[in-house]
Amino acid sequence: MTIRQKALSVHLLTASGAVFAMLALLAAVDAKYDMMFLWLVVAFFVDGIDGPLARKYDVKTNAPEFDGVLLDLIIDYLTYVFIPAFALFKSGLMDGWSGWLALIIVTFASAMYFCDTRMKTKDYSFSGFPGCWNMLVLVIFALNIPWYISLVLVAFLSVTMFLPLKFVHPVRTERWRMVTLPMALAWTFFAGWAAWVNFHPESWAAWGLVVTSTYLLFAGIVQQILFDGRDI
Repeated sequence: MTIRQKALSVHLLTASGAVFAMLALLAAVDAKYDMMFLWLVVAFFVDGIDGPLARKYDVKTNAPEFDGVLLDLIIDYLTYVFIPAFALFKSGLMDGWSGWLALIIVTFASAMYFCDTRMKTKDYSFSGFPGCWNMLVLVIFALNIPWYISLVLVAFLSVTMFLPLKFVHPVRTERWRMVTLPMALAWTFFAGWAAWVNFHPESWAAWGLVVTSTYLLFAGIVQQILFDGRDI
């Protein structure tokens, strides 16, 4: 394959996330939330590898007619925000006024965040919570978190989206990457495991999700504290 063909293949790989998003949505409509999350985990994995491949084959130079950044943001909004919010609302874990409020907060705040030109820090971390609602909603399903705690989490993380708090990028944040990348891979494994056993309450996958999610959520903030936030 030529370098141009490889670059185009990366765009095709990124675009496959739209297919996985549709499969996840169809599963959610049928209330098959285990299958929905399995498809979202596949999309999460694709999202994790297409970026490094895009930089390796320099898609901006070798396939410039397609905007990989825009394509990635469109699919991320579907798989990170729209479908998880839909599932949280329709599953009954958050219904009534709390479900409506969470749905509005998540979709509206995330739309604003995804077009915020300040979302990346100097060290390629995220400035503010990066709208990874797929991760939060999966943990809510796995632990069967009560609606009022879920609402607090949604409100809190929505506010942090627009605060100067650092959240690590598993691949691009160089500091602690030797820990962060394995943690992200472990989260993907535990997420797939939890969905595979249909969120069985006795599965160890739930605790694996708690540990890995806690690290990914707070590692960037700890870096700011330890290093005086000079990378933000």
